[in-house]
Amino acid sequence: MTSIATCLWYDTGAEEAVNLYKSLFKDVTIHAVSYHGKGGHLPEGTVLTIDFTMLGQRFTALNGGPMYKFSEATSIQAIVDTQEDVDRYWEGLTGNGGQEGPCGWCKDKFGLSWQVVPKQLIALLTHTDSDKRMRASQSMMSMKKLDIAALERAAAG
Repeated sequence: MTSIATCLWYDTGAEEAVNLYKSLFKDVTIHAVSYHGKGGHLPEGTVLTIDFTMLGQRFTALNGGPMYKFSEATSIQAIVDTQEDVDRYWEGLTGNGGQEGPCGWCKDKFGLSWQVVPKQLIALLTHTDSDKRMRASQSMMSMKKLDIAALERAAAG
């Protein structure tokens, strides 16, 4: 059977990153860990890859070295139910060296871009009323961490 997994390239922080994600998300399962051998760019025995599933999505975290960096061209969306979820994930991802960005986007301390998106925003941005869509979109554009109540108020006019 063919499957798809996302490979996340870290300089040396793959294990720390996976531990962060395990602390934030309830459903993280590690399937396999491989280690650098002799002659690698990291010391022998250092983690090379971690194969894991996070909320049903398959990933490989790779300690590949400093040659490549994350960019905003790729992000992971955390689609959440409540403002408490927005707050918890936002703080967990931006804390300890992460960065806030516009419109619900942020970066974790490793530079990986995330979008913390409440389900309510998706509903507002796909609403049949174009005025509601526009007001919700304009409100979102003025925010960093998304505020569900403020988005709903803006959409209502």
